[in-house]
Amino acid sequence: MLKKSKQVDTGNKSSIIQAPVEGKTIIGEQIIIDGTIRGKEDLLIEGSVKGRIEVERHHLTVGSKGQVEAEIQAANVTISGRLVGNINAAEKVKITKDADFNGEITAKSISVEDGAYLKAVIELKREPHKKPVSVVKPEEKSASEPAKETFTLAGKSSKGN
Repeated sequence: MLKKSKQVDTGNKSSIIQAPVEGKTIIGEQIIIDGTIRGKEDLLIEGSVKGRIEVERHHLTVGSKGQVEAEIQAANVTISGRLVGNINAAEKVKITKDADFNGEITAKSISVEDGAYLKAVIELKREPHKKPVSVVKPEEKSASEPAKETFTLAGKSSKGN
């Protein structure tokens, strides 16, 4: 079902060893999930997922054989397979040349390789900027400030009433 392993090629094409991978879950090609996936580690999808995926502080990868139809919350997202849905990434979305993406993306940055299929609405988040402080010298009057005049009446001073 869910594998925590990595294929390691030993040089001989016929012998591939399964080695554990810390902090990464793989949804294999033959797995179909319909529902919500929540996790606290990186996730690689090579199978089929429909629903919602929440790996908010981690990396989600839709592998070249992955078929995903979902709402996604992740730190970073890489798409190499087919994804239909909306992505809300805290950091970066990478769309590779083999990707087929249709949906909305909200992220700090995005990269798209030549050859990728992309039909999307994209919103790039900005880092909060400090508003520039305008400096007005005391002797200068701003155009938005009303002029203040001093009038003298019977030896008393009063400011613009």
